[in-house]
Amino acid sequence: MKKGIVHVLCGEGSGKSACAIGLAVKAAGRNKNIVIIQFLKGRNEENEMSKRLEPEIKVFSFEKSDKPFSELSSEERKEEVTNMRNGVNFAKKVLSTRDCDVLILDEILGLVDYGIIEAADIAKLLEAKDDDVDVIMTGIVFPDELYGCVDSISRIDSEDIKKSC
Repeated sequence: MKKGIVHVLCGEGSGKSACAIGLAVKAAGRNKNIVIIQFLKGRNEENEMSKRLEPEIKVFSFEKSDKPFSELSSEERKEEVTNMRNGVNFAKKVLSTRDCDVLILDEILGLVDYGIIEAADIAKLLEAKDDDVDVIMTGIVFPDELYGCVDSISRIDSEDIKKSC
């Protein structure tokens, strides 16, 4: 049996979430059960487009605002912090109940950047992962504390994109 991996897509460049969704589509084509939990995106076009992947790929976002987190007032942020922490708790439940073969935590690393959770919270979340489950995490900054918890890291930088065009 294949051992599940923890893969990280991080860096300043764009395309991390698109890459993760592409991996989800590929896994769905192999009849895998996929769950995507999105963070820090608000309710936008990308979020709505991702929902079109259902029922083959289940997509969840716990945020209620139409605006990205960075554009919210402090009062709105408080409410969304609670919502996103609920999303992290849901991810723990998905992993502990083995409800998927692939779990994508889109922009979860950004929760550490904003101080919503700590890197240790992500490490604890990953402890709930079953051996045959793949976890894909995205975000801009990869916390050093998580190096021992992941199997591979892909960095996507804007400079790389310019060179390839």
